Amino acid sequence: MNTSPKKSGAWQKIKNVFKIIGPGFITGAADDDPSGIGTYSQTGAQFGYSQLWFALFTYPFMTVVQEMCGRIGLVTGDGLAGVVKKHYGKKILYGAVSLLLIANIVNIGADLGAMASAGQLIFGIPFIWWIIGIAVFTVIVEIKVPYPTYAKILKFLTLSLFSYVFVAFIVHQDWKQIAISTLIPNISFSKEYIMNIVALLGTTISPYLFFWQADEEVEEEIEEHKIKEIGEITMPIVSDSDVHRMRVDTAAGMFFSNMITFFIIVATASTLGAHGVTNINTATDAAKALLPLAGHFAYFLFALGIIGVGLMAIPVLAGSAAYAVSETFNMKAGLNKTFTQAKGFYLIIAVATLMGLLINLFNIPPFLMLYYTAILNGIIAPILLFLIMRISNNKNILGGRTNSRTSNVLGWIITIFMSLAAIALLVSII
Repeated sequence: MNTSPKKSGAWQKIKNVFKIIGPGFITGAADDDPSGIGTYSQTGAQFGYSQLWFALFTYPFMTVVQEMCGRIGLVTGDGLAGVVKKHYGKKILYGAVSLLLIANIVNIGADLGAMASAGQLIFGIPFIWWIIGIAVFTVIVEIKVPYPTYAKILKFLTLSLFSYVFVAFIVHQDWKQIAISTLIPNISFSKEYIMNIVALLGTTISPYLFFWQADEEVEEEIEEHKIKEIGEITMPIVSDSDVHRMRVDTAAGMFFSNMITFFIIVATASTLGAHGVTNINTATDAAKALLPLAGHFAYFLFALGIIGVGLMAIPVLAGSAAYAVSETFNMKAGLNKTFTQAKGFYLIIAVATLMGLLINLFNIPPFLMLYYTAILNGIIAPILLFLIMRISNNKNILGGRTNSRTSNVLGWIITIFMSLAAIALLVSII
């Protein structure tokens, strides 16, 4: 007799949590896409626990960067591409959007391939049917499902990332060494170490997330009837509570993202790395390698997580590209619109997803596609970060809601750090 009220109360608590979750949390979760999982798995396999400090190091920087992007969207009622176009000229915009589009399409291809491989591992259905099915499904959902329902779907899919926390606790861990490696950075200047740090930076502080969160904050304003269109007015009415809500949501999302990064590295370091499996080609290779080392349950959770987070990440990748291109060419944009209201926007989503699918038909090693996409993002990100720092300090754009001193210090540190890391990588390659 008493179980029903308890279940009802627990369900209500879950619903309340989901109401609080917003664009910032979804953005953070989408950062741990199959490409990211592959990069973090390779980190654990190749370097063991030694790069765990990275998850702690990037949290404040990632939070500050995404808060700036969210604030730009919230205050201006415009996406990042729209703001750049209005205030910094088309040449800069075309360069930034072109790089974003290339990186996103390759990333979509890598994620689709990883998801299809994971599906094949678990259910045995041929790769080609999985990849076509996933691509078609994600495009249809983005086009057909109304924004409020679509946002709820994305929130629900964030739960799939907890599978990596479970995997880390299923296998034996050296928690003392984990604590030491997390709190005391172990730095090396070898080419492999630097390349991996750039890849980690590129897959963690990723350009597509900058565009996505700015636009999703605007989508929320449209849903709340504060504005009608993306870029409709220069300065929508934004209260202190709106900004506070966005900041809390973003901080929680970035904490969640870095927590998952931490546990993926822990899980793969204690299994793959500890048993000499230092080279993996994809996230699904990591899942297969886990089977003899950690058992069927860990293997199943790892593979299932790839599919779940991919279903969340691919729409974010395709959507961020569609927002950027649509704003560049003055096309109607927004997931709150129907296909007939924003045909160009949805066609870009469909074409980007299709091109990602087609990449998988070429004989490109999957891990190279995943890893070098992350490196490409790591090289593109400093350019965009410089623009974001300029925009978020411009009173003509943000009025009285420009950066605080703390935001500026942390923002410029990560911009300089990522620039130096990218330069060091390019020098080491040359």
